[in-house]
Amino acid sequence: MKNIFKFLICSLLMVSFSCQDSENTIDEVLQYETGAVIRTVEITNQLVNFSDEESAWTATLEVQDGTDDSSLFSSIDFYAELVDYTPDNGTNTTESTLVYTWTPEDFSTGPVGLPRADVVARWGDIKDALGFTGDEYSPGDLLTFKVYLNLNDGRVFGPSSAAGIITGGFFSSPFKYNALLTCSPAFGDYVVELYDGYGDGWQSTGVEVCVDGDCTQLTVPQLWPTVTNFVTQTISVPEGTQELTWSWAGDTYPDEVWFVVYGPDGSIIYTGRGEAADGMNLYANGAAPSEEVQADGVQMGAGLLPIALCAQ
Repeated sequence: MKNIFKFLICSLLMVSFSCQDSENTIDEVLQYETGAVIRTVEITNQLVNFSDEESAWTATLEVQDGTDDSSLFSSIDFYAELVDYTPDNGTNTTESTLVYTWTPEDFSTGPVGLPRADVVARWGDIKDALGFTGDEYSPGDLLTFKVYLNLNDGRVFGPSSAAGIITGGFFSSPFKYNALLTCSPAFGDYVVELYDGYGDGWQSTGVEVCVDGDCTQLTVPQLWPTVTNFVTQTISVPEGTQELTWSWAGDTYPDEVWFVVYGPDGSIIYTGRGEAADGMNLYANGAAPSEEVQADGVQMGAGLLPIALCAQ
C-alpha cells in the first residue's frame, strides 16, 4: 500500500472597487442571472422490475427557482430512454421520450418552504411511452431519465445546465438519473463459486446478494498464511421473490478475482472477473475456473452486477 498525500495551495485574490459606476471587470462579473435547480432530496428506488408494471423508480425532488414564493416554477418534463447492455436480443437503445409532465399542483411545500414531491416513474408508463411490446429489453439494460425544469419566463433548465457546482453536495441536481432493469427471479438454489488467483483471499467484503432486502456477503476469507483460494456457497431464492440483486464492492487486487453463478437448473448464468489492466493473474497457490468457463467471463465493475434469471 502506498500513502499518497495531495497538497492544495489556495491563493487569495483581493479586489478593491468603489461604489461608483465603472467599467471594471468586477462590475461585469457581478451582473449574473439567477438560475434554477431540481434538488434531489433522496432516491428511494433505482431498480425497476419489468415483471411488474407497477414497479417504479422513485425519488423525492425539490424545486428551487430563485424566488421566495416559487412563482417561476411552471412544470417539470420527465423523459426516459433505454440503454441496451444486452445485445443478445438485438440493439434496442431508444431516443429520450416524454413520459410525465409534473406541475406545481403535484408538489407541496416542503420543510424549508420550497416545492417538494415524492415522484414515481412506473415501468408500465415507461414501457408504453417507449413503445415496447415485450422482447426489446432484458435484465441488465439501463433506463436513463432526464428532467427539465420549465419556468414561467420561458427559460428551461436540464442536463446541459448541470455544472459541477450543482450536481453534487447540497444541491445534488444532475437533472439526469439511472435505473437498472431487473425481473422477478427464478426460484430455487443458486450455486456460487468464488476463486482467488493468489491464495490469500479477497481483499474486500466481496459480493453482496440481497433476496427481497435480506442480504448476504459472499467472499473468499483472508486467512493467510493458510491458503484460501476457493469458496462455494448456495443462495436459496424462495418462490414469489420479487427482487434478487448482486453487487460487488471491488477489490484491491481485482486481477485475482473470479466469480461464477449457476442457476437453479445448473446452467451458468454469470461468469465475472475483476477489472484488470493487464489481464488475470494465477499464482502457484491460486485457483481459477476451467478455461472453458473463463472463456465466457466478463469484467466486473464495482456496484450492481447484471445477474438475472427471470421467473417463467
